[in-house]
Amino acid sequence: MDIRTVGIVGAGQMGNGIAHVFALAGYDVTMSDISQAALDRAMATIGRNLDRQLARGRITEADRAAALARIRTTLTLAELGPSDLIIEAATEKEEVKNAIFAGLLPHLAPHTILTSNTSSIPIAELAGATSNPDRVCGLHFFSPVPVMRLVEVVIALDTSEATEAQAFALAAQMGKQPIRTKDRSGFVVNMLLIPYLMAAIRMLEEGFASREDIDVGMQLGCGHPMGPLTLCDMIGLDVLYAVGTSLFDEFKRDEYAPPPLLKRMLAANRLGRKSGRGFYEYEPAPAG
Repeated sequence: MDIRTVGIVGAGQMGNGIAHVFALAGYDVTMSDISQAALDRAMATIGRNLDRQLARGRITEADRAAALARIRTTLTLAELGPSDLIIEAATEKEEVKNAIFAGLLPHLAPHTILTSNTSSIPIAELAGATSNPDRVCGLHFFSPVPVMRLVEVVIALDTSEATEAQAFALAAQMGKQPIRTKDRSGFVVNMLLIPYLMAAIRMLEEGFASREDIDVGMQLGCGHPMGPLTLCDMIGLDVLYAVGTSLFDEFKRDEYAPPPLLKRMLAANRLGRKSGRGFYEYEPAPAG
């Protein structure tokens, strides 16, 4: 099956990034959210990110205009139903994702491939509620989506070989590098990354080193492009907490457990870049 139309559920950081790369690659995109304000912000963000690519000579003005013209927005899940591919990119809460899958089911075309951008929730737990689990897989993109080349293709127990092949081909067509991972919490990258980030938070919490020294140590000592606490802020501390909790619930290993400091920061709405405060403080994002 030729994939030409893509539906995206969620207009946040991941959803609008995914919409950006698909539209730029020539796909017609419908992006859905429960909030018109969120959709407006998403379109403004996509426009700014395309402007950056234009200024750097990576795309032309015609590319920019065509990409924006390929994206439409909606508040109604039903409008995504006829899409060849649907990517759920909502908040990292299993009950929210299950509700989205349930809301989509009555409207899906028989050929639609249904995927999730979840960072940690096993795909089988989402696919179990569908009538065609063979057409369900994970497509885990990384932030910022227009920049990061990796896509984890998550293969659940019932995912068909045809669905897997289409997912791999699609990622390659967008200039991404797909890797195959079995369906378990955290997949490949977060299974390795989360213990590192949680250890950095514990180190700060216990007073071993300052936030700056922890970050500079890993940048200059290990050649990382950014330190772990800066990376936590970029990911979003709410997402980090959800992924760590999911990993701990499945594997019961202390290295995945969110430290008390992370819980207190969430309670204070210190979510990282998205809220303007995390381990560091940030200028507010431009208004949509």
